[in-house]
Amino acid sequence: MKNENENVASGANVKEIYFAGGCFWGTEHLFQQVRGVVGTEVGYANGNIKNPTYEQVISHTTGFTEAVKVRYDADQVDLKLLIDLFFKSIDPTTLNRQGNDVGDNYRSGIYFTDKNTEAVVKAEVQKLAKNYTKPVVVETITLKNFYKAEDYHQDYLDKNPGGYCHIEPGLFEEARNANPLPKAKK
Repeated sequence: MKNENENVASGANVKEIYFAGGCFWGTEHLFQQVRGVVGTEVGYANGNIKNPTYEQVISHTTGFTEAVKVRYDADQVDLKLLIDLFFKSIDPTTLNRQGNDVGDNYRSGIYFTDKNTEAVVKAEVQKLAKNYTKPVVVETITLKNFYKAEDYHQDYLDKNPGGYCHIEPGLFEEARNANPLPKAKK
C-alpha cells in the first residue's frame, strides 16, 4: 500500500482505476514502480458478499477477483501507459488464470468508476487486442464494489523479497523507467 500522502502535491489531479491481473501482490508491486502513481491498495473487487476474507475469496463462491486500487496523478502519468504496463504483466487471452494462479478469483479485469475513464479503457484495450491472435478476455466493466484485503497482503513483495510473483522481474524495471521526469528545457 503505497503511502499516498507523501506523493500527492496540493491540487493534484488524482484519479483511480482498479486492475485485476492474477495474484494481486505482483500487480501492486508493478504499479508502485511508476512515477505518478500516488497510492495502491490490494483488495477484492466485484463480488457478491460484504467484507470478504481471503479464505472466502479463494473458495470460488463469492465472485470476487483479487484486484489493486491504483490512485494516480493524471497530470504526471497517462492512463494508457498504466493499461499498457498491465497488459505486459498478464496473458490477456487466458480466462481465469495468470501464471500458477487458477480460478475466477484470478480473472483479469480493468474496473473504472466514471464514463470518461470507461471510454479510455475500452478504446485502449481494443487497440491492444489487435496485437493478439486469440480473443482478449480482460473484463472492462464498472467497479461494483471493492474491499481492502488483509494487512499482510498490502505491500507483500516489499515485506517478502523473493515472494511468489507471476510477473517477470524485468517488467518492474521497465515500469520504473516507463514514465521518466521530463527533461529540463535549456
